[in-house]
Amino acid sequence: MIKTQLNKISSPIKNELDEFALIFKKSMKSQIGLLDLITNFIIKQKGKKIRPLLVLLSAKICGGINERTYRGAVLVEMLHTATLVHDDIVDNADKRRGFPSINAIWKNKIAVLMGDYLLARGLTIALEGKDFDFLANITGAVKRMSEGELLQIQKTRKLDIDEETYFRVIADKTASLLETCCQIGAMSASENEEYHKNMHEFGANLGIAFQITDDILDYEGSSNIIGKPVGGDIREKKITLPLIFALKKVSADEGAKIKKLIKNVEKKGNVNEVIDFVHKQGGIDYARKVADEYILKAKKSLDIFPDSETKESLVNLVDFVVKRKN
Repeated sequence: MIKTQLNKISSPIKNELDEFALIFKKSMKSQIGLLDLITNFIIKQKGKKIRPLLVLLSAKICGGINERTYRGAVLVEMLHTATLVHDDIVDNADKRRGFPSINAIWKNKIAVLMGDYLLARGLTIALEGKDFDFLANITGAVKRMSEGELLQIQKTRKLDIDEETYFRVIADKTASLLETCCQIGAMSASENEEYHKNMHEFGANLGIAFQITDDILDYEGSSNIIGKPVGGDIREKKITLPLIFALKKVSADEGAKIKKLIKNVEKKGNVNEVIDFVHKQGGIDYARKVADEYILKAKKSLDIFPDSETKESLVNLVDFVVKRKN
C-alpha cells in the first residue's frame, strides 16, 4: 500500500528518480574496498527516499530539474544517511528498518568513520559544483539538527519539556532537513525568491506535521515510519506532544505519578499504562488536530504555483505523511 502511494506521488519524476539513484550510487564509489562494501549495503537498504523526492519535486514545480538539482539531492541524501548511521551508534541500535545496522555488522569505530565519510563526500560534491548556496543551507540544517537533539536530551533527563520546547525540538531535529530539501530544490531551478520562501515554508510545515504524526504512531501504530516499536519514545523517556497535552489536563499529583511510571519504564506494564493515560486524556486527538493545522499551512504554501501534476504530487505527499499508519 505504502509503495503504491509513493509510486503515484513520484510519477511526475519517475525517470529523474531513477537517474538520481544512478548518480547517488556513483557518488558513493571510492577506491577503498571496505567503503564500497558498506556503501553497497546502505544502497540496498535505502527506504522511501522522501528527501531526494522532495528536492526533485521542489525543483520541478519551480522550473525544472537540472544537473544542479541532482547534486542537491545527493547532498541531502548523503547527509541524511550519515545522521542515521551516527544515530544508530548513539542509540546502540542493532537494526534499522528490519535490517542490521552498520554498527551491528562492522562495529562502532567503522560506523563512525562511515558517517563521517558520507558527510564529507556530500560536502565535497557541493564544493566541486560550486554550490555554495546549498552549503549555507545544509550546514545550517546540521547545526539545528544537533541543537535539537541536544535540547531533547537535556529535557528528557528532567522530564520537563513543555509545548513550546517540543516545537523547537522538532523544528530543529526533523523539519530543518525537510525545509532544506525543498529550498535546495527550488534554488536549483529558479532565482525567484518568492518560490524559495514558499518552498521553505512548505518543507518546514511538512516536517513538523511529519514528526507529530510519528509521535502519534508511537502511541497507536504497529510500528512507526522510522522503525521503532509502539511505546519506543516512552521507553526512551521522551515526552512528545500527545503526552505533553495529557499531562496539562491533570493535577500536579497525577502528572507526577505518570512521570514516575516513565522514570521506571522498565517495570512491566508501565508503558501500557502511560499509553492508556494519553488516550484517556485526549492527547492523540489533540496532536492530530495540531498536525492537521500544519498540513493546511504546508498546502497553502503551494498556492503560489499553478496547478500541475507536480503540485498534485506535493499535496498528495503531505496527505501521505499524516495519514500513514506505519
